[in-house]
Amino acid sequence: MKNYLNLFDFSQKINYKNEVLAGLTVAMTMIPESLSFAILAGLSPLTGLYAAFLMGIVTAIFGGRPGMVSGGAGATVVVLIALAASHGVEYLFAAVALAGVLQLLVGLFKLGKFVRLIPQPVMFGFLNGLAVIIFMAQVAQFKTVENGMEGWMEGSALYIMAGLTLLTIAIVALLPKITKAVPASLVAILVVFGIVYSFDIDTKKVMDIASVSGSLPSFHIPEIPFTLETLMIIFPYALIMAGVGLVETLLTLNMVDEITNTRGQSNREAAAQGIANVVNGFFGGMGGCAMVAQTLVNVGSGARARLSGIIGAMTILVIILIGGPLIEQIPMAALVGVMMVVAIGTFEWVSFKIINKMPKHDIFVLILVAAVTIVLHNLALAVLIGVIISSLVFAWESAKRIRARKHIDENGVKHYEIYGPLFFGSTATFLEKFDVANDPDEVVIDFKESKVVDMSAIDTLNKITARYQKEGKKLHLRHLSSDCLKLLTNADSIIDVNIIEDPTYKVVVDKI
Repeated sequence: MKNYLNLFDFSQKINYKNEVLAGLTVAMTMIPESLSFAILAGLSPLTGLYAAFLMGIVTAIFGGRPGMVSGGAGATVVVLIALAASHGVEYLFAAVALAGVLQLLVGLFKLGKFVRLIPQPVMFGFLNGLAVIIFMAQVAQFKTVENGMEGWMEGSALYIMAGLTLLTIAIVALLPKITKAVPASLVAILVVFGIVYSFDIDTKKVMDIASVSGSLPSFHIPEIPFTLETLMIIFPYALIMAGVGLVETLLTLNMVDEITNTRGQSNREAAAQGIANVVNGFFGGMGGCAMVAQTLVNVGSGARARLSGIIGAMTILVIILIGGPLIEQIPMAALVGVMMVVAIGTFEWVSFKIINKMPKHDIFVLILVAAVTIVLHNLALAVLIGVIISSLVFAWESAKRIRARKHIDENGVKHYEIYGPLFFGSTATFLEKFDVANDPDEVVIDFKESKVVDMSAIDTLNKITARYQKEGKKLHLRHLSSDCLKLLTNADSIIDVNIIEDPTYKVVVDKI
């Protein structure tokens, strides 16, 4: 419990200036994104801001990755658009709360570690696709709506917006070369804001998206029928949202681990995300997960502790309560410029440098994951497809590695020395290694350099022992684990095992 109540990591020295300034910068960049996705889902703009505050404060305090920022992310909200449109916002809040429960269970049962099974090409594809999405979302800010018709900016409006955006990008890119005393993103926002305010420049501002003024979020039980039919409606949406949120969160956690050369706690973060979404469901937030772009802004600004996340969340709350009129005057060009720099930084440019050194199947996986992420905006599906293809390729390559060295000793006993893993993918090749009909009366199969991995391998051992038994020949299986022996139906009569040298690895058994 002390670990969860420890808001700050006292094991390292905290740079309070960096933490505070990073938190303020993150809040500035999170506001327009939260507003945009709330409006996209047909929700009140405040629903997005509430989610940014609730997700931010809960995960900053209880999460497993200091420095990571959570909020009302579009990846999770997009999943719920259809539910809100067909059944109303109350069903959406219920689905968010249920998704939180599912995420909390993942954390409690320590299932978050499985995100480590995601291969590097999948990570590259995910980040590259996400970078393109972030960048294109900023390009969309150059559109305007007139008389109900959406179109691109033209004339002076376009030139002003583009000029201020380029100025922002230049400040963010060049200021760190001069000084790192303050976050470049915050300086860029303040400079552009000052220029627009001082010269009364007419350009697109936050207020053109929506109002950010409101009151404290209040407790509210979703007004839905508590029936099995309702559960059947919201459960699929909640399950998908929980999966999307956890995948994006845990991938972001791994990304921060690499940047900071530290290690976060995936199960604790999953549980914190679940708690935050349950709170969202009962306090009018649209739900969310970790936000890659804002996390990069936070970490890039020097934040390494929980304080920056708390400052960011509390800043959003203050803005909702009293700071709305001021924040609404911030030029969108400043926020667009900051997010464009983040998108460029998110893209794994190193993937281009090493692409000619990567296996062809890894290149295919990288491109496919990026394409699915960009086209479908479904991060969970993109990662799932990448993991499945990578797993199939691994199984195929491993299946080809099984070998059998054969020799007959001075006693006329034929030995098969097996090399490589025996599993479902290699069982057919394994059986082809044996010449049962022409082998001598006594045969030894040695697994010292091999490993029996799954039930398909066990079944194959049963088959080969049965074949030799049918021919009236004696078979010895050496260097098998005790787990394998228990599962071999003919073990008692035909297996001679060297117990001393047996390995201790386990075979997974379905104990239904």
